[in-house]
Amino acid sequence: MLMKAESSSGQAQLKRGNRMALIRQLRVQPGQSRVDLAHALGLTKSTVSALARELIDEGWLVERDVIVTGDIGRRPTPLFVDPTRLLLLGTQVGIGVVRVVLTSLTGEVLQAQSASYDTSLDVQACIQELTHTMLDVAAECGEAQRIIGIGVGLPGGVDQAGDQLVFAPHVHWHQAPFGALLREALQGTPLSGVPVFMQNDADVAALGETEFNPGPSADPLLLVLVGEGVGAGLVVGGRLLTGARGLAGEVGHMVLQIDGPLCSCGRRGCAEALIGNRALMQQDGDAPDLAKAGQYLGVLLQNLAVAYDPACIVLGGPAVALGDALLGPVRATLQQYAQAARLPEPTLRVARFGADAIAVGAAALAGYRLTQPTLA
Repeated sequence: MLMKAESSSGQAQLKRGNRMALIRQLRVQPGQSRVDLAHALGLTKSTVSALARELIDEGWLVERDVIVTGDIGRRPTPLFVDPTRLLLLGTQVGIGVVRVVLTSLTGEVLQAQSASYDTSLDVQACIQELTHTMLDVAAECGEAQRIIGIGVGLPGGVDQAGDQLVFAPHVHWHQAPFGALLREALQGTPLSGVPVFMQNDADVAALGETEFNPGPSADPLLLVLVGEGVGAGLVVGGRLLTGARGLAGEVGHMVLQIDGPLCSCGRRGCAEALIGNRALMQQDGDAPDLAKAGQYLGVLLQNLAVAYDPACIVLGGPAVALGDALLGPVRATLQQYAQAARLPEPTLRVARFGADAIAVGAAALAGYRLTQPTLA
């Protein structure tokens, strides 16, 4: 009996893996036929047809008009990820503000809402406001729609194995069981039981660029988020690099200037102290030196490019709204270093989802976790 149970469990796991592989293949290359999918995934056409039938019935996939090929016989029917029935909820926990978006499985933002909370209170005060906002946004779902996953982008390191926010310096939260507290707050609501996934804000923003990008994704992709703090998310081979304790990407505390300005972490000369929001705001009546901040940001990106050799660097966060006053010196600095080393200049672009990069990225995190069988 035990051997049969193990066999049954293995078959169920294999089937789930094939189902999710089919979905992820169509996210990368939408419009493939069942025959195309069978060739791409190394499955039989009958297996793909059976899985596709299930996934269409459940709301994951949809068939579109047939492709006119000119060949005699039955034309192949293209399949796509269905953007209308199964939805994702993405939430950004910022400094004093929460942002919630409702998206399709392919990243279209259907609803969005923000709310403020008092940073002087504990984490539960934030979760209470976040829960209210999530329920308000979720109430906009149509009768035929269903939220299947919730993603949360947090302003600090996240230990996924321990389901904890390790440290969020700007709101002074330490070892907070954020996931458990949020699930508890959602008990007895329409979102009760919906899977909740959480990760650092820069990490989820990076996933948003790879999971919800209609074009071919750059690999590796490095996203640097510049706001109150400075963080980075790195996606390699479709996977996040999060580190042993969930603290990978805390690049805001890389030292760029010896004996520089004091940082929130207690050290001097960190990237955050030189290019974070406080450095970019007017101080003592003087206008901020955006050119200098842009140079420091360029130095940071140069160091990260040397460390990770990314195919593309993406800039996100509120600082991007400063435009060429900041980004011009960034590009000039990168170009200067590249020319000196006789190497190609790193590809640099702005985050696709702008101010919603974290919230939409959090929705992408939920989709990513739900469709990666080895991560679920």
